[in-house]
Amino acid sequence: MSASVLRLNKVLGKCVYGVRLTKDVLNTSQRVQNMFTTCANVPILTVAICTPISVIVRNTSFFNKLPAEALWKGVTSVSNAGRKRGRGKGIGKKMAKDLNRGQVIGVGKSNIIWPGLTVPVLRGRELVQQQKLPEDPEREKMLIKLRDDMGNFRPLRLSPIERGWSGTKMPGRSIGPPDPVGEETFEGFDTKVLELKSVFNMKGSAGRKRQISAFVVTGNKNGSAGIALGKALEAKAALRKAKNRAGQKMMYLEIFNNHTVYHDFFCQFGKTKIFVTKKPEGFGLVCHRAIKTTCEVIGIKDLYAKVEGPTNLQHIIKAFFIGLLHQKTHQMLADEKKLHVVEFREENDYFPTVVASPATCRTLEEINADEVMDYTQYALGNRVFLKKKRLPPFFTKLPSWENYLKKTQYTRNRDKVKVTLLAEYDEVQSFYTEKYPECVHGYREQTEAD
Repeated sequence: MSASVLRLNKVLGKCVYGVRLTKDVLNTSQRVQNMFTTCANVPILTVAICTPISVIVRNTSFFNKLPAEALWKGVTSVSNAGRKRGRGKGIGKKMAKDLNRGQVIGVGKSNIIWPGLTVPVLRGRELVQQQKLPEDPEREKMLIKLRDDMGNFRPLRLSPIERGWSGTKMPGRSIGPPDPVGEETFEGFDTKVLELKSVFNMKGSAGRKRQISAFVVTGNKNGSAGIALGKALEAKAALRKAKNRAGQKMMYLEIFNNHTVYHDFFCQFGKTKIFVTKKPEGFGLVCHRAIKTTCEVIGIKDLYAKVEGPTNLQHIIKAFFIGLLHQKTHQMLADEKKLHVVEFREENDYFPTVVASPATCRTLEEINADEVMDYTQYALGNRVFLKKKRLPPFFTKLPSWENYLKKTQYTRNRDKVKVTLLAEYDEVQSFYTEKYPECVHGYREQTEAD
């Protein structure tokens, strides 16, 4: 019996203090009360049951406490962990609607008759006059319905020229000219993004601080260019800061014939090495994609560059700019050597062309025997590129190759011989021409014509 009383006190104690009064507690207290009143051998114990405390009901919930934008964002957005795993790549893309769908030329909100556009100029013998008609409410409803029916919209696509290096990334894309400084504007300039990445800085007080780093190059495609690095908490701010800094750090770079560099050069920044080779017009840009984008901004159209060592993008661009700034023009080399600078081009059959002359030229006796006379070697600082030896093709060791050489020996160097004869004798002729006048190219055609 004592155990029952203790149990009753424990149950009633919960009721008295009003922590919670559930259906189970009420049933238990009722059963205990019945047990005490029906027992014959024990005095009746009267128990006072407290009234149940009302539970507070909340009229607000998750769905009516937050605005609609926050609710939709919670349903459609992706968490940071999911974004790292590649989820939600299509979220936030701009969607396009064809607003021209359903539109007719000459028909708008104001319902006006335009002779020659919406109606004929003449109706029978009468000349139609321009006049305004009542508005058509059905037209607006039809346009709204057409736009609402557009379910699956394609995202806005960039043209292949504006797409950059890898389509969805910023590097390689154009972000326009730098912002004007006072009354000075950057007309004709264009800025290309070379690098856009997240960087972190650990601090003792603030912890890990995240920023966006942007590296850009700007130029006017006529020799003026500049590079800069910008950091900010957001990508747009970092790009704008880097673009404006690049506009403040402009450099003028020499371009030969508005298409290539003046000479081959070697440049280095850190452990990154670049070997740049001058190329003729029409060759194109055969180099690293960052160097190619930089050359397009500067105005260089033909170039070959080989990168060796680490491919840190900022080191590559800095090394390339150092090489461009250190190159010497033909006139500078002619003044240094006090000799004429003569150019031999393959497309001109290596015909000598003087491209620069000094004020006073040295004589042959004044030139030292060990002096470097090669233009490229002198421009490289008395050094040459170490190139891998090219092995002969495999078919040169076959017997059929010897047979081919014997068959083509008769016509070998025929074109070069013709050019040499035209340069020396003004016609293609044999060394027997003086003795035998008929040994001239085209003699048979001349006799037949006579």
